Amino acid sequence: MKQTFTRRGMAATVALAFGIWSSPMAANVVAAEPLSVRIAWSTTPTEMMPILFEKKEILKHFGKSYVAEMVRVRGSGPQITAMAAGALEVGTLAPNTFVLAIQNAQLDDLKVVADSGRDGHEDYFSSEYVVLPDSPIKTVKDLKGKVLATNGIGGATDMGLRKLLRDAGLDDKKDVKIVEVEFPNMEAALAEKRIDMASMALPFAYTAKKNGHVRVLARMKDSMGPNEKNFLVIRGGFIAAHRAALVDLFEDMLIATKWFLDPKNRTEALEIIARYNKAPVAGFSEWTFTKEDTYHPTDMKPDLEMLQRNIVTLLNLGYLKANIDVQAHSDMTLLQDAEARLN
Repeated sequence: MKQTFTRRGMAATVALAFGIWSSPMAANVVAAEPLSVRIAWSTTPTEMMPILFEKKEILKHFGKSYVAEMVRVRGSGPQITAMAAGALEVGTLAPNTFVLAIQNAQLDDLKVVADSGRDGHEDYFSSEYVVLPDSPIKTVKDLKGKVLATNGIGGATDMGLRKLLRDAGLDDKKDVKIVEVEFPNMEAALAEKRIDMASMALPFAYTAKKNGHVRVLARMKDSMGPNEKNFLVIRGGFIAAHRAALVDLFEDMLIATKWFLDPKNRTEALEIIARYNKAPVAGFSEWTFTKEDTYHPTDMKPDLEMLQRNIVTLLNLGYLKANIDVQAHSDMTLLQDAEARLN
């Protein structure tokens, strides 16, 4: 009968064969595997997580206490199911999907642990709702009877659009048709007139505007104000079980975030981003890590008061059934412990 060995099992067998099971060397032979952490992302560098682990030489703990596996997702909605099923350790959620995960999916121990990017912070980029340059649509009210596209139903951009419609006196279920189109396909769908309005995130928004292919009708901050568009969440049970490795993870993420946002590293950072996206550097050089980009705090700390206000706004609009206490569903200690090491 053929026997299959795991790496750990084979190491143990070798250790026993050479009589070193009780020796100090044995502890190294059978050392625990690094913690595998699956992290959700949609677009980068708007979401910085994927690129943070690309410059391995500045990281202290990658491959030792943890390894990060990037999981590309379409919007924040599908992540709820993945986290409930244990198929995702770190989610990138929006205010509404965060609340829905807790209230509808019974992820009662879900914790906000870090910022992923704020929309409309001061004069930084805000997600855009665009039409063709020669479109007869001049105001949000003109969207009545039209086909509108968002990246994912229930996601942050989708909620911003629905509030925009509501503010203009339109019913998002009766007066328009909202469909899902992935961000990379928005411009083509609009050009082919399969949709009348597209929701655009970076880098697609910048490129489409630069090429004169779209006209901005409105921005997310017009309806939502500054908002915690995306933030990182982890289940409390996973934090409790793997705190040491997660502090290592966040220490590396802080190191990388500070490195990428440091102007003196911008040339190399842009090369890494372009390589990761398999696109020319020129497609990122004019806007990445400028005011044309999403705002990223160097300390990765989310604005919990802003997030609470965002949730109350959605509650008042009827998109959520009940409020939650953001402070009770957050854990800043991973970042705090990681930051303390760097100071």
